[in-house]
Amino acid sequence: MKKEIAKALLGIKAVFLSPAKPFTWASGILSPIYCDNRLVLSYPQVRRQVEAALAELLRTHYPGCELVAGTATAGIPHAALVAELLNLPMAYVRAKAKDHGRGNQIEGKIDRGQRVVVIEDLISTAGSAVDAVQALRDAGARVLGIASIFTYGMEKGEKRLMDADVRNISLTDFHTLAEVAAQEGYIKPDDIRKLEAFWKNPADDSWTRL
Repeated sequence: MKKEIAKALLGIKAVFLSPAKPFTWASGILSPIYCDNRLVLSYPQVRRQVEAALAELLRTHYPGCELVAGTATAGIPHAALVAELLNLPMAYVRAKAKDHGRGNQIEGKIDRGQRVVVIEDLISTAGSAVDAVQALRDAGARVLGIASIFTYGMEKGEKRLMDADVRNISLTDFHTLAEVAAQEGYIKPDDIRKLEAFWKNPADDSWTRL
C-alpha cells in the first residue's frame, strides 16, 4: 500500500522530487522534495484511492473511532470524505480560535470522552497536528491518534509526536517515496543518497554536493 500511494502521489506531482535543483523552504532550508497533497483533490481516481486507504487505516488501527477531525486547512476535505466513507461524524480544528462570534477553535459537535482520530495531509515537524490534538483534548475528546497521507518521518516531527503522546500512522513515507521514485524513473538511483542525507539533517545542505 505504501508503494502504491507513493506512486500515485508522484504521478500527479503532489510530491515532486528535484535533487539537482532543490526547493527553498520558508525557513531557508534547501530541500530536494516539495509536497502538496492538496492536488489529490483534483484527481478523482487518486482521491478515491487515498480516501479509501485512509478509511481502511482507521478501520484497522483505530477501530474505536467515533469522530473524524480534520486539521485546517488541508486536512479538512480528507476528513470529510473519510467520515462519509465510514458513516461517522466529522469536525475540524482551526489553527487558532476565532476572534469573533463564539470564538471557536473546533468547528462541529464534540462530546466529552468521544474517541477521535485526527486527519492530516502531511507530517513534517508535526506542529499543526499536535496543536490540533491538544485542542481536542482540551475540549474533552479522547484522541486515539493521527492518520496522515504522507510523513517525512524526521527526528523533529517524531520527537514532537512522542512528547505529545500521540501516534501517527501514514499511508506512505519519505523512504518509500524515494525508493519508488528511483524505480519509476523520476530520479536517478544515485539521487537516493542525496535524499537520505537531506532526511538525516535538513539544516545541513552538504547533501547538494554529493
